[in-house]
Amino acid sequence: MSEPTPAVSRRAVTRTAAATGLALLFGAAATGRAGAATRIDARTVDVSVPSAALGAAAPVRLILPSTYDDHPERTYPVLYLLHGAHDDYTSWTRETDIEALTEGRDLIVAMPDGGPTGIPTTWRSGPDYETFQLTEVPAVLARDWRASSVRAVAGISTGGYGAMAHAARHPGLFTAAASYSGILDTTAAGVPAVVDAIVAREDLLPYSLWGSAVLDFLTWNDHNPRARATGLRGTPLYLSSGSGLAGGTGSLLPEALESTLWLSAHTFAATLAVLGISATTHFYAGGEHSWAYWTREFTTSWPMLAHALGVPE
Repeated sequence: MSEPTPAVSRRAVTRTAAATGLALLFGAAATGRAGAATRIDARTVDVSVPSAALGAAAPVRLILPSTYDDHPERTYPVLYLLHGAHDDYTSWTRETDIEALTEGRDLIVAMPDGGPTGIPTTWRSGPDYETFQLTEVPAVLARDWRASSVRAVAGISTGGYGAMAHAARHPGLFTAAASYSGILDTTAAGVPAVVDAIVAREDLLPYSLWGSAVLDFLTWNDHNPRARATGLRGTPLYLSSGSGLAGGTGSLLPEALESTLWLSAHTFAATLAVLGISATTHFYAGGEHSWAYWTREFTTSWPMLAHALGVPE
C-alpha cells in the first residue's frame, strides 16, 4: 500500500502558488531552466528555480559580488545560508547584515528555500528539499550565475540541522559547515517531540516527515547528523548552542527550546570527539533560540567559512 501524501499547510500552498505563478509568468520550463530573476537591489537577486524534486518552482535569494558585472569571465565560490522553521529564504537578509559583510568579497551568497518547516530533507512522502538545495539549485547557479564548485554551508535552527546533515550525508560537497542552535541529533531526548511540533505547527500530517521516531527509527537515524558524522571527517566545522533556561533572561519559550537542543548539540559534539573529527564549538550559558545569538555566532564563524571559500576574512 502506498503511503498517504502529507497534507500541505496553508502557508506552503500560498508560497508554492506564488512561486509557480512567477514561473508561469516568466516562462519557466519544466526542463529545469531558470525562471524569473527579480533584482532586489544592486547586488541582491531573487531567482525562481523550477524543481522536479518539489513539484513546483521555489525561490533562492542571491547576493552577488560587487564587481560581478565587471568580470563576466569569472566564477565564484558560494556560501549557502539556510533559514529556520516557520521562516523563509529572505530571513538572512532581513535579520543580518550579510550584504554588508560580503561587500568587496568575491563570492556568491545563496539562500535557498527550505519549506515552511525549514527542514531541508527528503520527506517521507512529498517534497525533497535535500535534492532541491544540493542538486537543482547548484545546477542553476553554475549554469546561469557563474557559481564554481567551491561551497560552504551554514544555518540556524532547522537550517543548522540542514547544514550538518547535508555535509554529513554528502561528504566532500562542502568545504566547511556551521550550525547555530541546530538540531544535530534527531534522536536525542526531547528532540523528536520538537520536530513533530514544528511539523504540526504548519498543519502537516503527523509523521509526514520521517514517520514515527519509534517505528521508523532507521529513517530518523539515516537523516541524523550524529549518526552520519563520519561523513564530516576532513570538513572544517563550527557549532554553537546555548543552555537556555539555565542562566537565561526570562524569555521562557525561546529558552526552553534552546535548552532542548543543548543536549542534541552536546551528543553530536561528543560523537565527533570519539571519532577524532575536529570541530570548533561554542557552548554558552543561557541564550535564547533567536537571531540575537545566531548573528553573533555567524560573525564568530565567518573567518572559518571565508578561509574555506578562499575569500578574505
